[in-house]
Amino acid sequence: MTVRDERLFEKLLIPPKKVTFQQGFFQITDSYKPKTFRDKSIKNSEGYKIKIHTGEIEIYCATDAGAYYAIQTLKDLTALFRNKLPCCMIEDWPDFKRRGVYLDCSRGKVPKLSTLKDLALRLAHWKINELQLYIENVFTFKKHPEIGKGYSPFTPDELLELQSHCKKHHIRLVGSLASFGHFEKILALPKYQHLGEMPGFRGYPGGTTLCPADPGSIKLVGELYSEFIPLFEAEDFNVCCDETWELGKGRSKKIADRIGIDKVYLDFLLKIHRLCQKYGKRMNVWADIVLKYPELLNKLPKDIVLLNWEYEQNGKNIYRTGKLAKAKLPFMVCPGTSGWLTHGTRLANSMGNVTNFAEQGRKYGAQGLLNTDWGDNGHRNFLGVSFHSFAHGAAHSWNGKAVNNRKFTENFCDNFFRQPELAGIIKTLGNNYLTCGTNVTNKSWLYFALVEPVKNIGPDSYINLMNEKGLKKIIGFTLGRHTGLPLHTEKFEKIAYEEIKLAMRMDSLAAKRALAIKKKKYAELRGMKKQIQKMAGDFKRLWLLRNKASRLKDNLNLFKRI
Repeated sequence: MTVRDERLFEKLLIPPKKVTFQQGFFQITDSYKPKTFRDKSIKNSEGYKIKIHTGEIEIYCATDAGAYYAIQTLKDLTALFRNKLPCCMIEDWPDFKRRGVYLDCSRGKVPKLSTLKDLALRLAHWKINELQLYIENVFTFKKHPEIGKGYSPFTPDELLELQSHCKKHHIRLVGSLASFGHFEKILALPKYQHLGEMPGFRGYPGGTTLCPADPGSIKLVGELYSEFIPLFEAEDFNVCCDETWELGKGRSKKIADRIGIDKVYLDFLLKIHRLCQKYGKRMNVWADIVLKYPELLNKLPKDIVLLNWEYEQNGKNIYRTGKLAKAKLPFMVCPGTSGWLTHGTRLANSMGNVTNFAEQGRKYGAQGLLNTDWGDNGHRNFLGVSFHSFAHGAAHSWNGKAVNNRKFTENFCDNFFRQPELAGIIKTLGNNYLTCGTNVTNKSWLYFALVEPVKNIGPDSYINLMNEKGLKKIIGFTLGRHTGLPLHTEKFEKIAYEEIKLAMRMDSLAAKRALAIKKKKYAELRGMKKQIQKMAGDFKRLWLLRNKASRLKDNLNLFKRI
């Protein structure tokens, strides 16, 4: 055993808790099967021990899940050490019981079943054990067939097949359905507009939030649940109920003025809770409204799991985690990939967000970490760009204290793409939101600069705040000597590489537009037509490789307009 061998362990993407090194090596082959033993002394149901001797490998675990995660570690070691594994004993277990990824499927982009299956395999390899799909309207309801039309919604059979696939890889598929706020797509349909709290709010025909005072609201939720909830085997069910923006300002205003908005919210939440109990589910709910009205904490049923979300690296809700623990309510910490409203993520923010939230989760006894990936404003952001954050969240969910953030991107590129030199490209792309000179919350201005009509841009526009030197740097960035991935790379990773390259081009085109607009060189904008057309064609091709058609046409119409 050499110092170099010990240092190679630092390249493991999901670092184990404890490694004791010994002398010698074991030469592993493709056909070799380690010996597996049940060990009741291992108290964590997902924990394991690996003993690598010169003549054999032994796995000790309490459950099948523990054995599965031991195999994932051995796979990574085999890749690192090129089949010549150093003798050692590994003792490992997770920080959090629930280690999840939350994938937005409701902002215009619905993944194909094959994409979700492939994603589940990668997540399971990173020891993620929970997947949630965010659904507002993208499900085919028999009793309400109008919902989801034109969005390529999921069918019950697709979700059941995905659940079966996830189960084989020790992932729980947890149902998630918008049940109060973020109801705008359903409320936009004429049949349901009368159920809105404030029709016309933010330009939506029915507003964004159900009116809790209308008996038809809970009746509709109950009918949706009757078709949706029974599909899922998991004990937990996410009812969402976040960002009820217009609550108490429209049809429920008189009641809210009398008893308070917090009580109006609580009364409807308790009705939803009773529906969850009817189906034997433990209700999970986003915690933003409860944290806004903290007096509610002592009024909630003690079996409700609060999902504390915050997407800025030093956001205030991260440091309110202790309030949830003090209320003796189960909770999860929920950071995000920072991949939405940007073409290439806000990398530094995402890594800080995950790191700080995981630290608070460990400190206050969170049940788990749920890493969210959203798709606001048409879901132009690519799945491939979010893989870095999925892996980073997985590492902090399993053994956060051992994660080296400084070296993580290089380790990710080595593990995922087998190309550590890609780290420079991912870092550059992930920092473009800063390079352009405008560090704002929850977005990169480049995302908007790509499609903003010139007529909308006034003297106070964000485009005029962008840094000219930074824009030129983004325009001038190239992949350099990097020519592609190894020939044996799987299709899933190859598509991710193509998505990263296109995200770079989209940021570059956005920077070109911004610079031309700042200098009032409108002829240059017209000269970009062929570049925009080529970008739109590649965008369509990559979209359809991973996703159903969904609302692809909305984005293509944006590109056509510019």
